[in-house]
Parts: sequence; C-alpha cells; structure tokens
Amino acid sequence: MKKLLLSLAILLPACHAFAQTDSTRSNLTVSGYLEPYYQYDLGQPANNSRPGFVYSHNRHNEFNVNLGFIRAAYNDGSVRANAAIAVGTYMNANYAAEPGVLKNIFEANAGVKLSKTRDLWVDAGIFASHIGYESAVGKDNWTLTRSITADNTPYYESGVKLTYNTPDGKWLLSGLALNGWQQIQRADNNSRIAVATQVQYKPTDKLTLNSSTFVGAAPDSTNRNRIFHDFYAIWQATGKFGITAGFDYGIQQRQQGSSGYDNWRSLSLVLRYQLGDKWWLAGRAENYLDRSGIIIATGTPNGFNTDNYSLNLDFAPVTNVLWRVEGRVFNSQDRIFSERGGAGTRGNAVVSTALAISF
Repeated sequence: MKKLLLSLAILLPACHAFAQTDSTRSNLTVSGYLEPYYQYDLGQPANNSRPGFVYSHNRHNEFNVNLGFIRAAYNDGSVRANAAIAVGTYMNANYAAEPGVLKNIFEANAGVKLSKTRDLWVDAGIFASHIGYESAVGKDNWTLTRSITADNTPYYESGVKLTYNTPDGKWLLSGLALNGWQQIQRADNNSRIAVATQVQYKPTDKLTLNSSTFVGAAPDSTNRNRIFHDFYAIWQATGKFGITAGFDYGIQQRQQGSSGYDNWRSLSLVLRYQLGDKWWLAGRAENYLDRSGIIIATGTPNGFNTDNYSLNLDFAPVTNVLWRVEGRVFNSQDRIFSERGGAGTRGNAVVSTALAISF
C-alpha cells in the first residue's frame, strides 16, 4: 500500500503539471473508477473466498472493493498514452503472479499514429486484453459479476500491437506480439513471444462481430503450446433489448514436444432489457467445459463441466453511478464446491451487490 500511495503521489502532480501547458491542456484527461461490493456465498466458505476459478468479486460476506483506479490519458491525434494505478480484490487475484509494483499497474501504454490519412496506430506497454466481450471495469458490462470465461481468459496483456480502423468504422484489424497469456513478466524458462490477432466487424450500428486469437506458450515454465480462439456477437435488436453470445475454444500441448493436445471450450449467452430510463434487467447462461483441467483443474473424474446462470438488476440514479444486484447459481457435473467447509456439492449460489462510480 505504501508503494501504491507513493505511485499516486508521483502520478497525480505530474499529470497536473503536464495539463497546465497550453499545448496539452485539452489533450490530457484524468479520470477514475471505484466499485465497492458485498457478496454472500450460500456455501459459506471457511476462508471467505469464492471458488478458485473466480477472480473478480471473489470475497464472501465482506464489504470490499473489486476495482478502483486513477487514470491519466493523453491524445493529441498523433501520439497517445495511458497510465492507471489500481487497487482492489480484482487486482489481488489477477496480478498475484506479477512481482513488486507491477501488481498495481492497471494500464501503462503509449502509441504513435503511423499515417496522416489512415487510422493506423502502433501501441506498446500494458493494456486491456483483446479477448472477450467483458472487461475488468464493471460498469462496461451487462452483468455485475464476470462470466467463468472472462475470469479465465486474459483481462490484461503486455506487448505491442498494430491496429487499423477503416474509414467507414466497420472494420478493426489488429496484430499483437505479447509476453504471454495475461503476463507482464514471464515465468523462468519461458522465453517465447506470443502472437495474437483481432478482427472486428460492425456491419451496422446494432451488430458487432468479433474474432480474437492467441498462439503462444502456457503461462508457466513448461513452454507447452497454447492455441486459443474467441468469437462473440453483440446484437442490439431494439433500442431496449440486446443479445450477446460468445464461443471460446482452446487447445494445449500435453507435454513440450508432444503431438498430443487437450482442449477446453465455453459457451455463453447474455440478454439485456432496458426497463426504463434508469433501470436495466440482464440474464446470463453459460457452460464451461475443461475435462483435462488445462485452465481449471478439479482432480475429479469429469473435470470441470459447469453451468452457471445469473439474473441482474441495474439502477442508475445519475449518469456516472450504477447500483447493481445479482443472483447467480452454479451447477457442476462433479462435486467441486464445498458447503460450510464440509463435503463437496455439485451446486453453489451467490448473491451480490455493487456500486460502480466513475469520475
């Protein structure tokens, strides 16, 4: 915490001083986000933590902060940069493998526009993942909690990316070279750079189609090949009703140099309906299948084969505040959940509430 406060003490005055020059005043913005939450797991885990595959909103019967950050962003049309320092249970869980002050870097990147006539950029540093339709910032998602899929694919990445947006705004094309699968600092003996792509197509204002890939090594010292593809579609069917559907599929080498691969996949569907000017209702259904325990190891006969369903109610009293309540249930093929510290059970239920504030 002392290191974080020191980082903030350095970042904010620097941003303030930077903003005072006439040439940069209008190009620099400072913003923030805070998401306190309370969650009750009906299984009443003895350690007050949600199951190990949950990385966001993962504390039980406890008032806490999932994510809070301060961000400085600069963009003059030809150069851009972002820096954000963050705290919260999301940071503790997702950055656990990162050393030192890297644990609190939510974002730190800079980019240069490569063409005067085209929207072509190269960016380098630490930035949000190109995979999936959910982000770490709760207010940007249709549901309070994240899906199993989102929690077990990268939220952040470190590397360099080349991005092109077509003049009509319909296509986004991106190629990336990354340190790995949600890694800033790679594990010892892991020396391979991963490559990735993103292709996004918006034929109309109501429909988004996205395909993202990753080819690299497992995020450990084994250097086993990992190949992954994420596809999703977002359709705003009417002004009030929207549908998001996602499908992920990945394979990973059993051993380095082996021709054998294991696979995992997930299916998800989210429906959202606007009840009024300030109210929204969202429902989610998902199945995640990882029989070999590549991403989620259970040590049970059928591996991780789990459905989850949630119902979410949102209320926005003002434009920058969102209060959310969600009920969520899990059902697994094997007894992978613990209940009151006792024998395993196939089911789990949790009730959550959060307040998302942006400024």
